[in-house]
Amino acid sequence: MTVSVVEPVRDDRPAVEKAISLLAAFGDEADAGVGVSELARRAQLSKSTAFRVLGMLERSGVVERSGSGYRLGARLHQLGRAVYSPEHERIRDLLLPYLTDVYESTRQTVHLAALHGTDVVYLAKLYGHRPVPAPSRIGGRLPAHGTAVGKVLLAYAPHAAALAQPLAALTAYTITDAECLATELEAVRRTGCAIDDQESRLGLTCLAVPIFDNRGRAVAGFSVSGPRGQVDIRRFERSLRQVCAAASQAVARVGWV
Repeated sequence: MTVSVVEPVRDDRPAVEKAISLLAAFGDEADAGVGVSELARRAQLSKSTAFRVLGMLERSGVVERSGSGYRLGARLHQLGRAVYSPEHERIRDLLLPYLTDVYESTRQTVHLAALHGTDVVYLAKLYGHRPVPAPSRIGGRLPAHGTAVGKVLLAYAPHAAALAQPLAALTAYTITDAECLATELEAVRRTGCAIDDQESRLGLTCLAVPIFDNRGRAVAGFSVSGPRGQVDIRRFERSLRQVCAAASQAVARVGWV
């Protein structure tokens, strides 16, 4: 009887693609540490290949040992911080007390965010008493057109790039037509606030207002979010506008934003 030998499937992906697959495989366990076998499974690599690539990443400081596994290293965190403007860190430090004021007046989940290209980056987040699952996380990014705080910032910024590219649908309610988005941004400029009605996450509604510097630029925005149908998000508009006005005055006084 002839016994056939199954040859291993050759992985012809470039080394850099394998490395990126491994880094992405850490997921939410980037700090806790993940074993080699699990990382290999997630990245669809052989264990020997994963071990070899992880060794290269470890020598570069991109990953580091964590017990018998690995976690993301300090150098990767440094590279991540370099992606974002130093202006964002200054904005966060200046405006975090005002975000706390928004939380105190609403008791809902609140965000501080700024524009990063055609995405919105979340600089701070405080959770409310009745949190609803939301796609936002500190340091994370979402397509600006799909969030209230992103739309309120796009409305006061050159948004031709956002309108020129395909608009991803985060839910069935996300605006994906450029003409409709342009109309929406015009309405935001007229009213001075933006609404996200299940556009970033089903069951979630958000209200956002911009924060301006002394040149009239919308440098950041605050948003209040809550479970749709349980919270009337519009009732927070007055207090949100008041805090954003005070925050804008603080930014204008500093003058370096």
